[in-house]
Amino acid sequence: QAHLVESGGGLVQAGGSLRLSCAASGLTFSGRNMGWFRQAAGKEREFVGCINWRDTSAYYSDSVNGRFTISRDNAKNTMSLQMNSLNPEDTAAYYCAAGPQIYSFDICSRSDTEYGYWGQGTQVTVSS
Repeated sequence: QAHLVESGGGLVQAGGSLRLSCAASGLTFSGRNMGWFRQAAGKEREFVGCINWRDTSAYYSDSVNGRFTISRDNAKNTMSLQMNSLNPEDTAAYYCAAGPQIYSFDICSRSDTEYGYWGQGTQVTVSS
């Protein structure tokens, strides 16, 4: 059974940094596109970034581009999200997601409907 488990969330002051991790088990991690999404209270879930399995290239939303960095370690079945220069607007529950197909020819998607597996989320709170 596939499991994705996020960790690393917490409370941080504006301008600070956090590193989130996503540990995958029960699925072929190395061949899947992976994504990070977030959902603030009272808002819809939104795309943060994603990383391709094929060449580890990553894409980001405009709101985090230049501040957040996604990486993956296929040997450890983990994905990370390094978040720098955090601001209160980054406060949300952060979720990692795995694509439903392995070895897909598609680039990683910005749409949450294109992901088949989800973690339970980790809360990030940025104080002003």
